[in-house]
Order: sequence, then structure tokens, then C-alpha cells
Amino acid sequence: MAEISLFGSKSRQLAGLDISNSSVKLLELASGDRGARRVERYVIEPLPNDAVADGNIANFDAVSDCLRRALRRFGNGVRNVAIALPTSSVFAKKIILPAGLRELDMEIQVESEAAQIIPFALDEVNLDFQLVGPASSPGEVEVLVAASRKEQIEDRVGVAESCGLKVTVVDVESLALEAAFEQVTKQLPGASQDKLVALVDIGSTMMNFIVMRNGQRVYAREQAFGGQQLTKDISRQYGMSLDEAEVVKRSDKQPDDYASVVLRPFMENLALEVSRALQFFFTSTHYNEVDQIVLAGGCAAVPDLTDVVGRRTQVKTTIANPFATMSVPAKLGSRKLLTDAPSLMVACGLALRRFDE
Repeated sequence: MAEISLFGSKSRQLAGLDISNSSVKLLELASGDRGARRVERYVIEPLPNDAVADGNIANFDAVSDCLRRALRRFGNGVRNVAIALPTSSVFAKKIILPAGLRELDMEIQVESEAAQIIPFALDEVNLDFQLVGPASSPGEVEVLVAASRKEQIEDRVGVAESCGLKVTVVDVESLALEAAFEQVTKQLPGASQDKLVALVDIGSTMMNFIVMRNGQRVYAREQAFGGQQLTKDISRQYGMSLDEAEVVKRSDKQPDDYASVVLRPFMENLALEVSRALQFFFTSTHYNEVDQIVLAGGCAAVPDLTDVVGRRTQVKTTIANPFATMSVPAKLGSRKLLTDAPSLMVACGLALRRFDE
């Protein structure tokens, strides 16, 4: 049905490769004791400014060079990778089909349905589907249909292949986030049973707001706000280029007035965006509260951000750590992984594809 599968297949050895607007991240998980997971290794390599813009690879060579640097730090032995497409570049929809169809018959039905609902010609996209489970009516099943423009996939696959890697899984960022979020909810009181938990993933330019209940997504929204805003604030305040400002943002040494003049206003603006996302959720659904907020993305590690967001929203707020129940080798450093964990959510969800049944 598609030259490249959007969901892919299980691989015995698989690393998650997350190419975001700001960095390339590689993460490998392995089986630990008694069925647990173990963090094998990971690396985060910053990308040059504008090498990836709005999820699109704008400078192929710069991204390839960044991935090569990441691989040198990551070490040998990685061959197969799972990648993710930006949620905004994937058309995904659940359809209802008769249960018991043979795979070929299901492909024919999916293509027929897809031609009616996908806003592109089928020869311009990679199309794939995945059986979700029984539908509400007897004798029917839910099937997730996903499609993306071929160039969106080919650019990312091309970067991986230029560095000697083989892409065996192509996922969607939002689905990878949800897979990693399952690891987070296990740590919440009562494993968040029957609770509404809002995952706020703060990327470079976009904030993904996803509300989950009992492992199922009940709401999702993207808002144009992210960590690049802080970079621009630093650049404007101190007369720096964006690249210089990015270095300052990532370092431990900032100007004396940085916390009060730049960082604090950014945190308040971020909290306001989270509050707005909550209001959109309440007005779009029959819900009028959430039980917990979990922050993810590179900005989530900013000190005191949970307090600022919690105070603005009046909702208990924590930081995502999908590795809390996994074993971590001493060489990785638990404290550093704790700092990096919120930004590794997509990479973690991709790496977990290794264990798909």
C-alpha cells in the first residue's frame, strides 16, 4: 500500500531518533530484570538555528552533520531506528470497518475510504493503517488511517540513510508522546485511573496540549508557543544573535538580571498559554477540570516552572520523567537524565517500539 510504512514493524534492536526543530536526539532502551526496561544510552545534539523549521528539514546537510556528531557520541552498534513525523504533517483519522476482514480486503477498504477523506491525491502520499480494536457496534472494528506527503517522510528517511541508518518504523510525534506518557502515568497516584491528566509538551515553536484518561486521548490541541520565544527574548534584551542567545539559554552562566528580566516573564507567559489551553479544553468538551498537569519538552526543566504553572492554573503540576521506573546505568548519570528526561519524551516513545507485540 505504501512504499514506506507509517507504523513500521517490530525490530529486535531499535533506537528512537527524534529530529526536532532544535536538536537531534537518539535513545536506546533494552530489556531489564523481571520484564522492566533499561535505559541503554542516549544523546542530545543541538541543531543549528533554522536547520529544521516548523518540522520541515530546511537544511539537509546541516541535519545530517548533526546526526553524524550524535552517532559518534552515541557509539557503535545502532543500525535500525524509529523516526517520527510532526503531528501537523500527518493526516490521521479513525474509521469503522467490518470485523474479520482479510488483510488484503482491509487494504482495499482503507484505500477506498482514504480517497474520500484525505485532502491529497493518494499517489502523493504514504498511506498506512493500524487496527485499533473493537468498535462500539458488534461486528465492527476501529482502524487508524494515517497519511503524509511523501517528501515529509523521504527527507527524514534520507537524513537517517545518509548516516548509515535504516528506518524500520515511521511514527507520529503525538503517538510517540502518548506511548512515553504511559510510562509517566504509571508513577502517578493510582496510576491516574479515571483521572484527567494534561500533558503539555513545550517544543521549540509549538506547544502540544494533550488530555488523557485511562490511556485514551480525549482532547488534543497545538498552540504557537515554545522555547524559541525565550531565545528571542534573550536576543532582544542583550543584543545577541539567535545562535548566541541559544548558547546563553543552554549554559549555566547568564547575565545577572537574566532571571528577573527575561526568564521570569517567559515563565509567566508560558503559564498563561497553558491556562488558555485548559480553557479551550473546557469550552470544547463537557469537562470542567483536570486532575493533573505534566510538563514535557526542553523548557520543562526550567527551575520553578511547575510552581509558576501550578499557581496560574490551580492544578497540581509535575515534570515528565518516562524513565523513573527504568534502570539507569551509572555511566549515564541519573541526575543528568532527570534533567534531560522531559525533552526525551518523543525519543522514548519511539524507542519503546522495540517492544511492540
